[in-house]
Amino acid sequence: SGASLRYSTGTGGEGSEGEGAGLASSESGGFSLAAAALPERRRRPRGGRPRYEVVRELGAEEVRWFYREDRKTWKPFIGYDSLRIERAYRALGTGGGAEPREGEAAAVEPVCVRSGLYEVDVANAESYPVYWNQTEKIPVMRGQWFIDGTWQPLEEEESDLIEREHLNRFKGQQLEESFEMEVSKPVDGKEVIHSLKLSRNHVDWHSVDEVYLYSDATASKIARSVKQKLGFSKASSSGTRLHRGYVEEATLEDKPPQTSHIVFVVHGIGQKMDQGRIIKNTAAMRDNARKVEEKYFSNLATQAEFLPVEWRSKLTLDGDTVDSITPDKVRGLRDMLNSSAMDIMYYTSPLYRDELVKALQQELNRLYTLFCSRNPEFEEKGGKVSIVSHSLGCVITYDIMTGWNPVKLYEQLLQKEEEELEDHWMSYEEQRLLQELYITKQRLRGIEERLRELKASTVSKPPALKFKVENFFCMGSPLAVFLALRGIRPGNSGSQDHILPRTICNRLLNIFHPTDPVAYRLEPLILKHYRNISPVQIHWYSTVNPLPYEHMKPSFLNPTKETTSGTDNESVSTVPSPSTSPVMVRRHYGESITNIGKASILGAASIGKGLGGMLFSGFGRSSTTTLQMLEAGEDGAEGEDKKAATVGTPPLPHSSLEFLEPTMELEHRIDFELRESLVKSRYWSAVTSHTAYWSSLDIALFLLTFIYKHDQEDADKSNLDAV
Repeated sequence: SGASLRYSTGTGGEGSEGEGAGLASSESGGFSLAAAALPERRRRPRGGRPRYEVVRELGAEEVRWFYREDRKTWKPFIGYDSLRIERAYRALGTGGGAEPREGEAAAVEPVCVRSGLYEVDVANAESYPVYWNQTEKIPVMRGQWFIDGTWQPLEEEESDLIEREHLNRFKGQQLEESFEMEVSKPVDGKEVIHSLKLSRNHVDWHSVDEVYLYSDATASKIARSVKQKLGFSKASSSGTRLHRGYVEEATLEDKPPQTSHIVFVVHGIGQKMDQGRIIKNTAAMRDNARKVEEKYFSNLATQAEFLPVEWRSKLTLDGDTVDSITPDKVRGLRDMLNSSAMDIMYYTSPLYRDELVKALQQELNRLYTLFCSRNPEFEEKGGKVSIVSHSLGCVITYDIMTGWNPVKLYEQLLQKEEEELEDHWMSYEEQRLLQELYITKQRLRGIEERLRELKASTVSKPPALKFKVENFFCMGSPLAVFLALRGIRPGNSGSQDHILPRTICNRLLNIFHPTDPVAYRLEPLILKHYRNISPVQIHWYSTVNPLPYEHMKPSFLNPTKETTSGTDNESVSTVPSPSTSPVMVRRHYGESITNIGKASILGAASIGKGLGGMLFSGFGRSSTTTLQMLEAGEDGAEGEDKKAATVGTPPLPHSSLEFLEPTMELEHRIDFELRESLVKSRYWSAVTSHTAYWSSLDIALFLLTFIYKHDQEDADKSNLDAV
């Protein structure tokens, strides 16, 4: 972000006398970048200018550029960006702050701003994003005169007229000595020494630096007349004081930190319905991350940048075929489903699946290549990449990283069919034909294998992604269901490699809301008994000194406090206080295996977190019936132990060691659960929870905790070394 500047910026300040001398522009309008020598941001005019300064043209550091998004208030660019925009603006003109000359717009390249995410076209006074498409341009404005209190800029046309009049009338005159932190003196009784009529307003100068703006609307005139008759001065009755130059001088040191980590944010279903949603969601996540960085990671010199990955809108897929076969009744609801849930059907279709995968893969590689081309030092300094995926986006991202393809599953099924055929009785002719078919297939596989080896020796296949993924965050993810339906079953190793090799992705983290109907757990797919272990509770943003996640011990699910037919009141009583944010109480693993079986109700009934579970949970199936079904389904020694055990059996002396055998624990926890709200209804929460991740400060803190893990450790180590 910092290296993508289109303008060389010197430190300046050589030969300048006094703190403000290096910042001032000459009367000819020359642009000085001596601001880089300033130690920190400064507010004007308190000590920012020499005493008894004369009126001159505004320096580049006194002008401030603004941008306005979503038709809200004007927001100031940081000093670093504003100075460079002002330099480009002055390069368009004849110097001296004059208006740009026509025909020279192409002479100045766009200015990269806002951590490199946007560019400013100075000639057209607009800004646009670099990494994603946006139909509406963002207007920018040059601020010279500002409203007292809010420091919002006057509209540029009026500001230019006031500035021109001010210089014509007062240029070269000495300013009053008023640089202390005093309260502004009232202008009651002061005569107007100069006045300027505008289209709907007029401006009065009571002194060189006491300027007021008045509205000439009829209502304002009547109100001003009444107040003056009551004894109020003209200025205090309806005037707005104006300030020349921004409250804070722009400096080159007021710049964003360099980006050491890219976070690609991948959307799931529904993007066709609202194409700009992922951009807004990513912006919300980025804003929350900046708040978290300021509060918890202010000691770090770098930052993580969040980039939206919009892969759906460019796809045509079936064209309008599905729309043409959609009945007109309840059309709005059907269109919503066609624009959202239909993506899941497209992905399970062998005809369109590759198109979805290719779209996301190409967009990820395009964004990474573009970012590195604009930030060449990113790879040189070992920049890292993480991916945050939502909903179906988790499944597509996983398949891209692992290279999974349904053809592999098809070949496995064919091989299984061949094995089953061999076990059946068949005639001599059938055996002969089957033998021929088997030999032919073997020869075909051998030829294909040699062909693959030959291609591999001549042309190396490029990796699917041009970068190594450091962290893969899944939010509201159905990935576990897809893996289970592909035949993934729990193993006997606690390694993440069982579902996602560490060589592909260093860390997999599955984030979900407890009532999200689309989200499923991943840990029980690695080790079966983790269905009895509760997910790790994500810390609240406001938690003071939270326990690090790696130090949080596994805690046992408690079925007595959580049932599939529990009421909202019961759920409220089980939620811990946000002020304490305690870890769930860890039950002794020596409890009877019957109790373990009871606890597994939630794990086995994880489908209850799907829509089906929501619909059928009210049919009154008791936990006892579910427990009997679970116990009946168990086999082997574990099942026999369950039958022999009874409720209330005292803890077994050796079961704790057996249950917590090192090889039977996960190397790292994968499932992380948001804490439920204290007031929301569980069923209402199920409707809203799937889209509640983007605006959560808890999620932002969680992401940055793992993204900055190594940076924070290095910073802490350097602090200890300094001590």
